[in-house]
Amino acid sequence: MDDLLWIAPALIAGIAAARVGLPPMVGYLLCGFVLNFSGVYSHDRLTSIGDLGVTLLLFTIGLKLDLRSLLRPVIWAGTTLHTVIVIAVIGTLLYWMSLAGIQAFAGIDIGTAMLIGFALSFSSTVFAVKTLEDKGEYQSKYGQVAIGVLIMQDIFAVVFLAASTGKLPSVWALGLLLLVPMRYLLMQLLNRAGHSGELQILYGIALALGGYALFEAVDVKGDLGALIIGAMLASHPLAGDVSKRLLGFKDLLLVGFFLSIGMSGDLTVSAVLIALLLAVLVVFKVALFFVLFTRFKLRARTATLSSLTLANYSEFGLIVGAIAVSNAWLTEDWLVTIALALTITIIVAAPFNMIANRLYDRLRATASRFETKSLLPEDEPVDLGDAKIAVIGMGRLGTGVYKHLAPDYGNILIGIDIDPDIIDAHKAAGRNVVLADVTDDYLWENTDTTNLEVGILALHDHQGNLGFFNHVRERNQGAKVFAVARHEDEVAELVDAGAAAAWNMYSEAGVGLASEVISYYKNRDNS
Repeated sequence: MDDLLWIAPALIAGIAAARVGLPPMVGYLLCGFVLNFSGVYSHDRLTSIGDLGVTLLLFTIGLKLDLRSLLRPVIWAGTTLHTVIVIAVIGTLLYWMSLAGIQAFAGIDIGTAMLIGFALSFSSTVFAVKTLEDKGEYQSKYGQVAIGVLIMQDIFAVVFLAASTGKLPSVWALGLLLLVPMRYLLMQLLNRAGHSGELQILYGIALALGGYALFEAVDVKGDLGALIIGAMLASHPLAGDVSKRLLGFKDLLLVGFFLSIGMSGDLTVSAVLIALLLAVLVVFKVALFFVLFTRFKLRARTATLSSLTLANYSEFGLIVGAIAVSNAWLTEDWLVTIALALTITIIVAAPFNMIANRLYDRLRATASRFETKSLLPEDEPVDLGDAKIAVIGMGRLGTGVYKHLAPDYGNILIGIDIDPDIIDAHKAAGRNVVLADVTDDYLWENTDTTNLEVGILALHDHQGNLGFFNHVRERNQGAKVFAVARHEDEVAELVDAGAAAAWNMYSEAGVGLASEVISYYKNRDNS
């Protein structure tokens, strides 16, 4: 039972943070510092719990990942340039402070300064994913840009970990190439698990932990294994179901991760002051992300929101710091400082990300000046043409709605989705569809000057549905949007959010099935 002592204080801290409008993770971070002072819980046990949470997090990211997105210049080149510049600027600044004789920076040579700069070049994957999921904007364009950058940073971390240990991956690492032909087997096993909830959970955990152990066995970072195994299953129709099944386990274990950050060391006045200085330098990271994103032809809005999502330091910075301490490259005081800087930046970034769209509205005139004359095709504003009815989300549900409406309203009907593969499939079938981000305010603020009258919301994620209404409600008060939910409480939330009407898909399916049975008996009796 001692392993569960952290649950009660974490719950209280999470509720307290939520009550003042902050994400619960902020409460968990502060709770970690309190637990550290109290000495009632082992940091090592919490770290183990948190590590499991990060492994499941990366596995679920992989389940939603399109590896082709990493080949986009804005991702691989933008991330590389950002990392190099941050290392150079922050490293040089810290080295100058050492040369200036400031006591807190005494003994820092140029190599150590650059190492600290590298640790601070990462942004938090955990924070970004949780923030995007809570806002219902994980699948947005800016969200996918941010996730792509974070995955590239994870790859950089893997390279560093291999180099810092003084050993290359084992020769047996070449055997990981066998995962390519094994993908078919993994897909078939998921087919056998089917829609069974417990089998999907067991299969997901087995793959996440198995991928971690397999990569660790050949001296490759285990978390990368969880990510890659998840990505191998991303195209499977049941991948989304597995991700949802693991959601509760992942969130619970990540509470341990946030608590462990706050328990990573004792605070000193010097550590707090340096951490505050490092927290201020995050402004430079955000500005640099924005400039690079716009130079790679992203719209100002996408660049701004992506940059704000990355406006913090990372848990991987702690990993880099821990390795540096173990190799006597840094003192333990610096590990505590990095942990505190991470905590401060997450606390500050959380409320800014919650109001990111309103913040961009105020900065739009200035930010738009940085846009290039030509934009990336996938980030250009969308023209809905003469459509009066829009089906938002062209998955299985949206496709069914579209097919039902097409015979009578095909000339005024349009489908909207953010997945290029889904759009290509529908275009091949002759349907009127467009690639667009439904969380893009520009799309909806212009609908009051178009012919669009009705929106049918068919996104598979409830948080995504609520996030959509946050944008439409602010941009077009007259929009009539109808929605579908999976549970009765979700129906009420959608109506409160602004839906003209909402239905429970399961109860409506039951009504439809009952109607068919009644029709059958009436026809039989009449005959």
